[in-house]
Order: sequence, then structure tokens, then C-alpha cells
Amino acid sequence: MNSGSKQLRHIPVMLGEAVEGLAVRTGGRYLDGTFGRGGHARAILARLGPDGRLLLMDRDPQAIAAARDEFAADPRVAIRHANFSTLAEWDETAAGLDGVLLDLGVSSPQLDEAGRGFSFMADAPLDMRMDPSQGESAADFLAHASEREITEVLWQYGEERHGRRIARAIVADRTTTPFTRTAQLAALIERVVGRREPGKHPATRSFQALRIRVNGELDALQQGLNAALDRLKVGGRLSVISFHSLEDRAVKLFVRDHSGRVKNSRRGPPVPAMPARLAAIGKAQFASAAELAVNPRARSAVLRVAEKLPDGRFDDGRRGEGRA
Repeated sequence: MNSGSKQLRHIPVMLGEAVEGLAVRTGGRYLDGTFGRGGHARAILARLGPDGRLLLMDRDPQAIAAARDEFAADPRVAIRHANFSTLAEWDETAAGLDGVLLDLGVSSPQLDEAGRGFSFMADAPLDMRMDPSQGESAADFLAHASEREITEVLWQYGEERHGRRIARAIVADRTTTPFTRTAQLAALIERVVGRREPGKHPATRSFQALRIRVNGELDALQQGLNAALDRLKVGGRLSVISFHSLEDRAVKLFVRDHSGRVKNSRRGPPVPAMPARLAAIGKAQFASAAELAVNPRARSAVLRVAEKLPDGRFDDGRRGEGRA
């Protein structure tokens, strides 16, 4: 869901590629699980006829308010304020879906609104929740988490090599001054780590890690992928845009693990083939040079597309073979 600074806030990342990946049919039923500000949704809706259906979800109440303002009067559209991880719980998806689009990560409006606390570029409350009405904020987490817990979060979700030093400093400093502001935390990290990477703020990895932990993003992604696979019709498409390696790896492995390929080891016993439920459509795609020139936040975007297969397909690595 990332795009540029305020003048770029309405530019959806990899718009053409992500929507093309869905292979939209005019009478199809599609779900955009991360509405943001509606760039991808508008493109899908433009391809739907009067019998088409577009389901919109977002966990951010501000995004849902924007969706209702623009689309509530369109009879083809249904809107739900919820995490896409719960898409299978929505009655609107029970009839099956012809496509699911997920544009992961933090949205540009969330980044650009300082008060949400996602960015260290401006001082703001240390919140980071995509839905401010749910769960604990980053400040709440840092107020009670142990040094070990903070270290694990910074490494697991941010691959921060200096996580232990940062965690130790946070635990030491919070005894006198709780961490409640983004600038306060960013200053501590810069003090501990120093500016070692040209062009990259030393707090980048830590802020990413805390955001992922506060919002349970990787768990939600896994649940959402499973729900999408369950609700997709045969031939339905899954189109997912990721913005960091942890997300992309989860999507890549999900598609691979449901491809039915045998993963035998030379040293272990044979592993029986499992029915294939998904097939990757092409390889991973990246933003074009032209898009990057207009929207720098697209530089880390990776798009993967997969298609739901008929039940009973098996794949031993040779595409096209099955079992009767």
C-alpha cells in the first residue's frame, strides 16, 4: 500500500500489473482486502459490468470512511471494516471469489499523517496501529516488554543486528521516561546505533519491526492467504503486492507449498505428492523504471500472482501431469 509523499498519496503501486494479474471478468466477484484510498479498487470496478461485484475491506477506519464516501451508493460494491485475515467470515465471500487483491504493509495516508505514529520523520505519539481502536500501541508494548522480547521483535521483524543494544537502552531509559513519542524513540536508536548506512535512518528497521508486531501483520497475512485460497473459485486469481522480504517470502512459500510439488530430500524418505491447489502465474514482478521515477516508494514492491486449481491435481515438478 506504499506510495509517495503527500503529492503521491493517491498513486497505487503496480496498478496495471496487479489488476491485470486478476484477469478481471465483467461479471466476476472480486475482493480488495486492503482498500487504502481505492486506487486498485477503482481500476477493478472500471472493468466490471452491471452484474459484477466488488468487495472492499480495510482494518483502518479512515480508509473505510473514504470507501463509503466514494462507493457506498454503487450497488456493485459491498464494504466491510475488518482485517482481510477474516475475509472468509464475511457472508459476501461465501459464494466464492474470482479474484483477491492484497496490497500489504502500511498505506501512504498512514505514513503521511504524522499523528498515526508510523514514521520517525515527524514527532508524533508512538502508536503505529492500523486500527487505533484495536490492540496495544507501540508505546504500550515498549512500556511492558522485556529486553528479550524487544530484542526478538527487532530481529525477527526488522532483522536489526543491533536489536539487543537498542532493547537494553529502551529498558534502561523507560524507568525514568516512558517512550511515548516517535522522535524520542528515533533519537535513542540513533544514539545507540549511529548513522552507519548512508541514506538510511538507523531507526528504519526498528520502526518496521514494531509496526509489524503491533499490527500482527505476518500472522494476518498467513490467515488471509489461507482464507483467500478457501474462498477463491477454480480459476480465480490471487494478486499480492509485498513491500519487504518477510512478506514476500511468506507469499512465495504459500504459493509453493500449495503447488503440489514433491519436496524430496536425497537423505530422507520419499514424501508423497499433495494435491496442488495453486499455480504461480509467471515470476515475481517489480515496479518499472517509469513508475519508480514518479513513485519512489514502489522501489521495494514485489507482485506475485497465482491461480486456484481444480481439486485433485498433483504435481511432481512436471507441469501438466495429474492423477486420475
